Amino acid sequence: MAKILRVENLSKTYENGSKKLVILDKINFDIEEGETFAIVGPSGSGKTTLLGLSAGLDRIDDGTVDLCGQNLSELDEDGRAELRNRHVGFVFQNFQLIPTLTALENVAVPLELRGDSSAENEATALLEKVGLQDRMHHYPTQLSGGEQQRVALARAFCNKPKILFADEPTGNLDEATGKNVVDLLLSLNKDLGTTLVIVTHDLELAKKTQRILKLRGGKVQKLQNQQ
Repeated sequence: MAKILRVENLSKTYENGSKKLVILDKINFDIEEGETFAIVGPSGSGKTTLLGLSAGLDRIDDGTVDLCGQNLSELDEDGRAELRNRHVGFVFQNFQLIPTLTALENVAVPLELRGDSSAENEATALLEKVGLQDRMHHYPTQLSGGEQQRVALARAFCNKPKILFADEPTGNLDEATGKNVVDLLLSLNKDLGTTLVIVTHDLELAKKTQRILKLRGGKVQKLQNQQ
């Protein structure tokens, strides 16, 4: 099976006055196409920083990341943005929906940016899949947190990404709503055969993935197989 993400000797430091703050220290792992993978660790362990670097959201200082066959260090800002638009999906803790767009318009945005004429039909089908067929024309402020995250899920899968990064996808949801969102996320992921990388503090969620990477103090503490 081909490797869709390969991280080698990845380090990240920040200057804090005269001190260097090490956020990540020589991280190594790779992920196969279609795999489900969780990154866990206590607050401040470097989870979100690792996700940002792996997904090409932030610039790499030291080490290498190959994402979808591209060395991210060889791409400029525009090149990384193009790679993300073509191959990567995102789900964030705070939903990041556009408040002036309806649920349907939010989901259609990634496809419209690519000039896809089927954007509205694809968005409609995905909103039906996540059970929001009656809420398509509502704005984010008219939706509950769980509904907003379901819109965000539909948007993330709309352009059929090769890999999807989810950063604390249940962090702003109550337990029951969070469970429903997780079930939807894993179901959509399985249907579409997407590679899934989840950053979470929720060990029960992490246990639903095939492998777990445990971070502590910016270092890999453990990498374990689940299935």
